[in-house]
Amino acid sequence: MDFAITKTELLNFLKKYGLSPNKKLGQNFLVDENVVRKIILFSQAEGKEVIEIGAGPGTLTVYLAEIARKVVAVEIDKKILNVLKEVCQDIPNIQIVNNDFLKLNVKDLTNTGRVYIVGNLPYYITSQILFKLFEEREYIEKFTIMVQKEVAQRLLAKPGTKEYGNLTVAMKFYCEIEDYFYVSKNVFYPKPEVDSAVLRARFKDSLPEIEHRDFFKIVHACFSTRRKTILNALSNHFDIGKDKLKRIINMAEVDENLRAEDLSLDDYIRLYKCFEEEFLKS
Repeated sequence: MDFAITKTELLNFLKKYGLSPNKKLGQNFLVDENVVRKIILFSQAEGKEVIEIGAGPGTLTVYLAEIARKVVAVEIDKKILNVLKEVCQDIPNIQIVNNDFLKLNVKDLTNTGRVYIVGNLPYYITSQILFKLFEEREYIEKFTIMVQKEVAQRLLAKPGTKEYGNLTVAMKFYCEIEDYFYVSKNVFYPKPEVDSAVLRARFKDSLPEIEHRDFFKIVHACFSTRRKTILNALSNHFDIGKDKLKRIINMAEVDENLRAEDLSLDDYIRLYKCFEEEFLKS
């Protein structure tokens, strides 16, 4: 492979096409080959079909192509596409898709049924992308994502901590985080203000047999006012008397005086089941 992912090489490509990193798209490009190779090895994508979210100038793409059966490189930015095409032009197992990943269907991008997802996710749409992955989990075996360190801490958070929230519960509901590592902000160009983290997760083989959308309505309601108890938070969202609401919470064996961040995934599942029985289907 002739393309070296150094800062100098990247700057040369950007200069050639009259480009600069797009702040609105959260473009911070990796310029450390050792970190890139670590991510590729960490992804466990050898021999797999891979969809890369936000391929950018191809710094991850070309290395993925060395181990993967096929790489579908999705990139929304039409300007950076010229760099990506030049970098990948002689690599037969790379397919470039110029589109917004949020507007695509994973099943339409794969020939194998279940793919690996790899991507450096822009901060401003990280949650949207994760929930899209959750919705299309049927077609995804594993995903390896780079996110801002604070987002990773939310995904890894334990009950009772300030980082624990909606996204934590959703991640625990759908996935098992297999491993993670942190990445210094110094290996990017331009250098972001914060460090990043790379996480690898797989989807659970089976999920609770409950209505997911209604379940997350309960979760979101509890987290809507974090300083309030779950009793008060739920009473603000549902037209139900507090006495009945107390009974539902007690049926779930949850303390009504706890706050949203204090409940485990199992607590939320029990709470939902009792809520569903007493209220959602009434």
